Amino acid sequence: MSVFDVIIAVCCGLLRILVVVLPLLIAVAFSTLVERKVIGGIQRRRGPNVVGLFGILQPFADAAKLIFKETVIPSRANRIIFLVAPVITLMLSLMSWGAMPLMEGVVLADINVGLLYIFAMSSLGVYGIITSGWSSNSRYAFLGALRSAAQMVSYEVSIGLIVINVLMCAGTMNLTGVVLAQENIWFGIPLFFIMGLFFISVLAETNRAPFDLPEAEAELVAGYFVEYSSMSFALFFIAEYGSMLLMSTLTALLFMGGWNGLFSGALWLSIKASFVLFGLIWVRAAFPRYRYDQLMRLGWKVFLPLSLAWVMFMSGLLLLLNVAF
Repeated sequence: MSVFDVIIAVCCGLLRILVVVLPLLIAVAFSTLVERKVIGGIQRRRGPNVVGLFGILQPFADAAKLIFKETVIPSRANRIIFLVAPVITLMLSLMSWGAMPLMEGVVLADINVGLLYIFAMSSLGVYGIITSGWSSNSRYAFLGALRSAAQMVSYEVSIGLIVINVLMCAGTMNLTGVVLAQENIWFGIPLFFIMGLFFISVLAETNRAPFDLPEAEAELVAGYFVEYSSMSFALFFIAEYGSMLLMSTLTALLFMGGWNGLFSGALWLSIKASFVLFGLIWVRAAFPRYRYDQLMRLGWKVFLPLSLAWVMFMSGLLLLLNVAF
């Protein structure tokens, strides 16, 4: 292979990445607008309605504000780690989309262990949060980072056990294969209870209300990114909403048949993911924040035993069905 061929291959790879990343960033921008509009409607107020028609340009105004603001670095902070931490968090959030199929054959990397790759990237995201809290040299930021690390580790155990049930039913860790296994029936129908556990665990995994203890404004003033401003804060913001979109899409792929349905395609998958995203937003407006001890007790004493018991039940049931038929 010549140097020219290598350059062409690299350019094609970068173009494919941009085709995924740019629509994702636009979706993140408008998901913030949707959240503010939905919560405004639930609380019987208008929400953003000044910038553009019905406030549709508000995300771009917010982006411009953050771009032109000054980046303030605390005098006692570790400057290099302080600036690198949000970049790590955003990169890991975007890298997870590499194995996420939008429809059959439309995926950056259609690997056989795609589901394992996504959860590996998701679990690594805790490093960006820990380093941001530590490098800020602030008690509030450090407490928020410790809370987030403990919370993500606790609920990743339950999520892993929940996903094992889906893998046993599908017989593959390839996400395209998981979707194709749901052509006759969505896994969310026989695994409805497990789907509910997964949805609640996603709230904790993405630090969303009522499990937003790492960012608790009343206690920690914003948590691990309290010392961040301008684009450094924006990177954390994009990573959080990117993780919300990722988990919403993953829920649609694992439990709601993916792109199978009334019309097969990425649009149908987007509709299902939007439905899950609306659920995440609605929960924020409807439920009060948990105490931290309640959050950890729910993860270790309720979700972990339930998900483990369901794995044992499902494996026994599938073994019985294989023997019988």
